[in-house]
Amino acid sequence: MKLATWNVNSLKVRLPQVLEFLAAHRPDALCLQELKLEDANFPLAEIKAAGYQAAFSGQKTYNGVAILSPSAAADVSMGIPDFDDPQKRVIAATVGGVRVICVYIPNGEAVESDKYKYKLNWLMNLIVWLKQEMTKYPKLALLGDYNIAPEDRDVYDPKFWAGKVLFSEPEKAAFKDMLALGLTDSFRIFEQAEKSYSWWDYRMNGFKRNLGMRIDHILLTEELAKACKGCSIVRDMRAKERPSDHAPVIAEIGD
Repeated sequence: MKLATWNVNSLKVRLPQVLEFLAAHRPDALCLQELKLEDANFPLAEIKAAGYQAAFSGQKTYNGVAILSPSAAADVSMGIPDFDDPQKRVIAATVGGVRVICVYIPNGEAVESDKYKYKLNWLMNLIVWLKQEMTKYPKLALLGDYNIAPEDRDVYDPKFWAGKVLFSEPEKAAFKDMLALGLTDSFRIFEQAEKSYSWWDYRMNGFKRNLGMRIDHILLTEELAKACKGCSIVRDMRAKERPSDHAPVIAEIGD
């Protein structure tokens, strides 16, 4: 089974690249974030023509998440239960016997902002819900744009980013709390090249200079982690014309 995640930063703009990615990699589940379109404008016809079904939760201009799979996903749910949040940031579904949760964790803007407080509260509610979900689903994968770089090696300049949003201690602690539930960072199961990142700012030639951060993750429950055969960042999608600022991440699960 092949699981993938990608913050496309506008599905309308990046649809040709998504279709290209589907054709090249044929994931069993592709989690998309930042659709930036309402449900009525979701490109269902194009996705179906590519051989995929879609479960989605959209929002005009901002946010929006989706799970694409070759066959229709089951038991689709949206949002974090018992957490009142108008922003469309979570969708979950069962695909091929795996509970797939697609998340677009808030950015937080700046550590002194209300958006940062919202992010930490959002993460707390996510973790409470995850603990419940993991008791129901031994095979669970949490994929998405976490907006958290968990370790120094996940940031091009950890001294510069220390204490800043995406790399502050409370955010990194929340990531560790997810791992403490029994989840494993699939990327770190394997030896990886140094300076491996999944996001590069559009400014300052960030991609060409590899001034990036690894903030897109696939966390797996123990059963899936044991069967994981590889995890990689598909950098070439970031090198396309008019790319998303994120690259996709793929994890492969064996039998």
